[in-house]
Amino acid sequence: MEDLVRGELKEASLSQLKEICERLRGEIFRTVSVRGGHLASNLGVVELTVALYRTFNFPTDKIVFDVGHQCYAHKLLSGRAQKFSTLRSRGGISGFPKRSESPFDCYETGHAGTAVSAALGIAKARDLQGESFDVIALVGDGSFNNGLIYEALNSLKILSTRVLIVLNDNGMSISPTVGGTHEVLSEIKGGRAPSEDIALFERYGLRYMGVYNGNDLEELLPALEEAKEALRAQSVLLHVTTRKGQGYAFCEREPERTHGFSPNGAGTEYSAALGEELTAMAGEDPRIVAVTAAMTDALGLRPFFQAFPERAFDVGICEEHACVLSAALAAGGMRPYYAIYSTFLQRAYDEIIHDICGQGLPVTLCIDRAGVTGADGETHQGVFDLSYLAPIPNLTIAVPKNIAEFRAMLRMSASYGKPLAIRYPREGKEGASNAIEIGKFEILHSSTSDIIVYAAGERCIALAKRILALAQKEGMDFTVVNARFVKPVDSQMILSRREKQVITLEDNVLTGGLGDAIARVLRGTEKNLRAFGYPDIFIPHGSAAELAEEFGLNSEEILRYIRECHARG
Repeated sequence: MEDLVRGELKEASLSQLKEICERLRGEIFRTVSVRGGHLASNLGVVELTVALYRTFNFPTDKIVFDVGHQCYAHKLLSGRAQKFSTLRSRGGISGFPKRSESPFDCYETGHAGTAVSAALGIAKARDLQGESFDVIALVGDGSFNNGLIYEALNSLKILSTRVLIVLNDNGMSISPTVGGTHEVLSEIKGGRAPSEDIALFERYGLRYMGVYNGNDLEELLPALEEAKEALRAQSVLLHVTTRKGQGYAFCEREPERTHGFSPNGAGTEYSAALGEELTAMAGEDPRIVAVTAAMTDALGLRPFFQAFPERAFDVGICEEHACVLSAALAAGGMRPYYAIYSTFLQRAYDEIIHDICGQGLPVTLCIDRAGVTGADGETHQGVFDLSYLAPIPNLTIAVPKNIAEFRAMLRMSASYGKPLAIRYPREGKEGASNAIEIGKFEILHSSTSDIIVYAAGERCIALAKRILALAQKEGMDFTVVNARFVKPVDSQMILSRREKQVITLEDNVLTGGLGDAIARVLRGTEKNLRAFGYPDIFIPHGSAAELAEEFGLNSEEILRYIRECHARG
């Protein structure tokens, strides 16, 4: 496929272009079926990507993908077809744009709303250096809810540069697009929009062009040629519609379920437990509300939204707004639960500090996909949350050992009355839970040895137990503790224990995490501490298990250290 696409795309007939599209779509489906990845979003932009490659001259011209959920056809068209079968695997190509991977990837993305800002920056750098090429930002309608988009548009006239914004409108982010912006775009698509709606784009300095069928090359190719010509004079917004999951009936019917595809399926998920437990709690407590930023199903909240629509709020891809909304709901007497992936919570850091914790408001942050998430790579690894949350006053940070303890923490939070963060991975075991007291650890296995292991979260506790089994086969033993609160840590237990060899395990970067918290408690004592977690790097893509072994939670290295401790007596 690579030879055909690279050699003949510019000169191909319309029928040949359509054939290339089908071959691209088939390759995407086959690879994602094996490797996992973002399926429906990539299927929907095949024709649009081919048309862009036909019209523009990449990599001389530059394209910035907002988020990057739609970059697979781009990768196949840019010399990576032979490597595409390695998608998202360790040592293979990334599922997102990656500058080190190809000169066709001019800017790295992974979170929503950045593409217009990035395109403006690249275009302005072009102008300042006297260069001449086109810059395209490919942005989904879901990202158009994000405030960063409008910050960028606000500065377009100030920067006095020219970019092409291709608005890929499929009515979806991960979940269906919601809100006022969605309504405006829907009216424009339906021909019902008042002239002032389109005039708004013109006030930003854009020439609005649309709406065009982004899955129809016959309509799309001349539209792109016209946009390219118009770009000589000013910035352009080209509004196209696509169908998420295009070409595969199941993906078209279920675009939300097939947005992210895992070939092995998922085990028992914390997100499902969140939805079940919050729904049950809301039936008992009318103060409980749920907030999400465009991820209702991914976070397990569909049952809550169905049972209590008046208390369920999907604000679109607007993480900062969701945080402030949650704070204000709490200030108004409600008990908000803001569910969000760890990597996306980073975007609302200022609001966590000032709006939630600064006011001491009873908001519960349900932090899904915490720790290494695996194949999505650097932009999606949830390994920073313990570190960036720990310095914030008034905030308690809980890390459940299993799903049962997670449910118990949710129940506890309803009456806690203070800001609380509960962080958890995607999959886990139901297990059992004992009574929970804020800031208190739980001993899971007692030993008479001089070694104690504090493990935070289900993954690390499972690792500690696996290492314990191996150690016991060699005649060694150690105490295992469920460090279920990273803030506050259980200082009383830490200082009262007789063990001098202290080991911490955390699915987080080492800087500012559990190890650092316990080290502060042990300062001035004779105890030795060795912390295991992730180093000060961005963790690449690969499976969660192999990344843990390679970069931080290496079972053999931990076992070797325990052997050394035993040898020292």
